[in-house]
Amino acid sequence: MVLASDKFKGSLTAAQVADALEEGLLRRWAALVAEGRASGTPDVRRVPVADGGDGTLDAALAAGFARMPITVPGPLGDPVPTAWARRGDVAVVELADCSGLLRLPAPPTPASALTATTTGTGQAVAAALRAGCRDVLLGLGGSASTDGGAGLLQGMGALLEGTTDPTRPVTATQVDLGPVRALLGGRRIVLATDVDNPLLGPHGAAAVYAPQKGAGPDDVARLEADLARWADLLEGTAGTAAPLDRSRDRHRDRPGAGAAGGAAFGALAGAGAALASGVEAVLDLVGFADALDGADLVVTGEGSLDEQSLRGKAPVGVQAAATRAGVPTIAVCGRTTLDPATLTAAGFGTVHAVTDLQPDPERAMAEAATYVAVLGERVAEALADVVGRATPGPGPATRRG
Repeated sequence: MVLASDKFKGSLTAAQVADALEEGLLRRWAALVAEGRASGTPDVRRVPVADGGDGTLDAALAAGFARMPITVPGPLGDPVPTAWARRGDVAVVELADCSGLLRLPAPPTPASALTATTTGTGQAVAAALRAGCRDVLLGLGGSASTDGGAGLLQGMGALLEGTTDPTRPVTATQVDLGPVRALLGGRRIVLATDVDNPLLGPHGAAAVYAPQKGAGPDDVARLEADLARWADLLEGTAGTAAPLDRSRDRHRDRPGAGAAGGAAFGALAGAGAALASGVEAVLDLVGFADALDGADLVVTGEGSLDEQSLRGKAPVGVQAAATRAGVPTIAVCGRTTLDPATLTAAGFGTVHAVTDLQPDPERAMAEAATYVAVLGERVAEALADVVGRATPGPGPATRRG
């Protein structure tokens, strides 16, 4: 059995979800053995996952990457202790842990929406490259800023001049990307994201996400105008240094360019980064395919299994990978807003929600570990059924899972 859940945001990390599930599963499995309905000990493989947002760094560390501590400017410039992860010449940087909403000292406001930057994320990427890493997976999600990646490039060494406000690098009128190109030296940055928004327009970074970061209507309009000028500047500079293929869409128009307040655009146009599905990149990183070998069942999930989950979030990515390997998947979650038909169409045979046990949201979140352990007991029942169907005759083999 493989436990491959994302975090339950606001209550449990992905690793804590696995802890609780395993506790309940083993408790119930022992009872099933005593009842003669199961035998042996389940082979429980824990693979905490993420989709590129907060939790990506933890997923890498759980997969055996080494933690590399670093202090960088937070979204408003205050120093924050964070880390990047390393295994060989591969690095993982999580924007949310460097420049995300969780790093704001207080709830977001219009002032923070305008001045938050991704400079600290750029410094973490630069640290990984200077340490000799050849591939950097940059998890995008949970950002506090809408700076178009101007801070990201500045943190990597880009020289920005002519800003009308020093706290807002996106207002630069001149940019020299030479130091960024020298730092990269042919090395690669891959952007892990689960959104498909372009940089600009009604579905862009400012219009869709800036209000979640504290921006009012006038602030959104100002940010949109700043991003448009920044895109003109950066794509013009990128075109001068390395001519763009004019037969292709501009970076600003690419699905996903608006991720993390446009940080994806800055990395694409200014650092030659590549876009990747966040969950697929993380699953590859943590060796999910290897964990599936010989497994009877996969358990995935996240805090809220909803319509947004269906647009490339971790549980759907896990389910798709498990299905390709011929392994059935069930889901656990804090709550789900999806009806049974939608869940079945998404490939989830069974979904267990904490709210089925505790309808009070405050108690459900405060006591999430206890309730998830109970869901783990239900998972044990499902595993016993799967193993029983797969193993005819007197008793399943030991160490099935």
